Amino acid sequence: MTFKFLTSVSILVGAGILTNATAFAGGYAASVEEPPIVATPAEAPPSPDWAGAYAGGSLGYAFGGDDIVGLERRNTSGETLQHRSDLGAVDLKGPTFGLHLGYRWQRDNWVFGPELGVEGSSVDATDAIEAIGVVGEVKSELNYLVALRMKTGYAINPQTLLYGTLGVAHGDFDYTLSRPGNSQTESYSDTAFTAGLGLERKINERLSAFAEWEFRQFDKTEIIYSDGDDHLVTNTSPEHHHIRVGVNFRF
Repeated sequence: MTFKFLTSVSILVGAGILTNATAFAGGYAASVEEPPIVATPAEAPPSPDWAGAYAGGSLGYAFGGDDIVGLERRNTSGETLQHRSDLGAVDLKGPTFGLHLGYRWQRDNWVFGPELGVEGSSVDATDAIEAIGVVGEVKSELNYLVALRMKTGYAINPQTLLYGTLGVAHGDFDYTLSRPGNSQTESYSDTAFTAGLGLERKINERLSAFAEWEFRQFDKTEIIYSDGDDHLVTNTSPEHHHIRVGVNFRF
């Protein structure tokens, strides 16, 4: 009887130990650490620095000319024989294309520097005249232009520059007086005062695009044609507006 009792107790105790060991083994779970979240760095915006040398190209259009045509007949001694003014206006207009090279310095948000440019064109205009024994037409044509501008601007944000320009331009012109059976062309060059406004926007660190308006006022130039024993004289002052769009590449 005693032996059976002890045997039963041993079995119960052993079963309890096994149950506890199993529970202990199954109840433990190692903690799992999640990998740290690495933030993707945002792409850095273009540098606000506009300083340095640059080169570029542009396409433009000239318009709004207001060259009033007058005609005067003089003898070989320079004495005025006949004179007529306000015969019309030679309204210069047409497309242009250009190349330019410049350099800029920057102080805080202020950007300034010179720009040298050359411009070819198909800018011209024709006007009919009938006065002082002359029936025909006059034609003014801009062949090319070389300009030196000082550009001063303000970076209104890191990618955008608002600027103004002041400068001088040297233009080469042909001025033609045509009559039935007779056409005479006189070439001349003239210097203009220029002023304008523009906006430039960065595309990336090196490349930017711009749009610009400029007004050009040339000096008055006297053109003399031969008319037998007399001279026909007219004055030119080919002012006009010019808009252009283009790109700049910073070195």
